[in-house]
Amino acid sequence: HSIAQEVVGLFCMILLTLTALVANIVVMVIILKTPLFRKFIFVCHLCVVNLLSAIFLMPLGIISSSSCFNRVIYSIAECKAVLFLNICFISASILTISIISVERYYYIVHPLRYEVKMTIRLAVAGVIFIWVKSILITALALVAWPHGNGATSASRCTVYWSPGAHKKVFVILFSITCFILPTIIIFAVYSSIYRVARTASLQQAPVPAQAVAPRHRCDSIASQVTILTARILMLPRLIPDRLLGSNKAILTLVLIVGQFLCCWLPFFAFHLHSSVPLGTVGGGHGEMVVTWIAYSSFAINPFFYGLLNRQIREELARLRRSCLNRPLGQELCLSISEASVQENFLQFLQ
Repeated sequence: HSIAQEVVGLFCMILLTLTALVANIVVMVIILKTPLFRKFIFVCHLCVVNLLSAIFLMPLGIISSSSCFNRVIYSIAECKAVLFLNICFISASILTISIISVERYYYIVHPLRYEVKMTIRLAVAGVIFIWVKSILITALALVAWPHGNGATSASRCTVYWSPGAHKKVFVILFSITCFILPTIIIFAVYSSIYRVARTASLQQAPVPAQAVAPRHRCDSIASQVTILTARILMLPRLIPDRLLGSNKAILTLVLIVGQFLCCWLPFFAFHLHSSVPLGTVGGGHGEMVVTWIAYSSFAINPFFYGLLNRQIREELARLRRSCLNRPLGQELCLSISEASVQENFLQFLQ
C-alpha cells in the first residue's frame, strides 16, 4: 500500500512539473512573439517565474518529497541554495500575481490613465521591485541559518532545519508579506472590478420605450398574437443580458481569488501553525502535501492568466494552424466556438 502511494505521488509530482514546463513555455512564446501583447508583460514575467520554478524548484521538491531519494545528502551550502530558490520563487510568483491584479484594475476601471502611464519603463521598474523584494525576504531567512561544513538529508532541508526564535519571526513576516497583504490586495481589486462590471451590465440592456409606454389595446386575434410574440422575444433580451455580465464578473472573482487561496492558504496556514509555541512540529507528510499544493500554482497560473485569454488563445490557434496546415474556415469556426464558450472577462468588458 505504501509503495502504491509512493508511485502515485511521484507520478503526480512529475506530471505537475511537466505541465508547468509546457504551459508556461507556450504562453511565454506567444506573448513574446506578438508585439501587440505589450499589456501582457507581467503575465509573461509570471510565466518566467513559473518556468524557473519548474526547472529548478520542482525537481528539487521531488527529491525532497519522494522516499526514492532518501539517500540524497545536501551540504549546508546546498541546502541554503535550495531554501533560497524556494523562498525567492514563491515570493516572486505571489508578488507578480498581486501586480497583475492591480494592472487589470487600472486597465478596466481607468483605461485612459492605463494607456498613458503603463510604459515599458514602469513595467521594468515593477519587475525589478518584485525581484529586489523577493531577494530581501530570502536574505532575511538565511541570515541566522547554521554555518559550517555539516550535511543533512534532502528531506530535512526546509525552513524548519534551523529551530529557534528566528524561524518563528521569519515565518510570520514571510506570511504577512507574501500572503496576507497580497490576498487583501487581490480581493479588494477584483471586488472593485466586479462592482464596475455589475454596473456596466445593468446599464447594458435598457428597456425599450415601446415596452413601457402604454399602447392602444386591440382585441383582434392578430394584434394579441403580435403583442404576445413581442413580449416573449423581449424577455430573453431584458433579463439574461443584464445578468450575463454580473455572472461573468462574479465567476471571474471566484476563480481568481479561489485558485489563489486554494493553492497558498494551506501552505502558509501550515507554516504559521507550526511556528507558534503550541503548534505541531514541522516537516513530514503534512509539509510535503501543502508544499506541492502550493507548487501546483506554477502549473495552473499559465491557464488562469494566459490561456483563458481570448487573444492569447486565438494566437495559439493561428500557430497551431500554421503547424498543422489546418484550413482557414475550420480554424475560424473553432476560434468562434472557443470564444463563445470561454470568453475572457477583460474581453467582455471591452
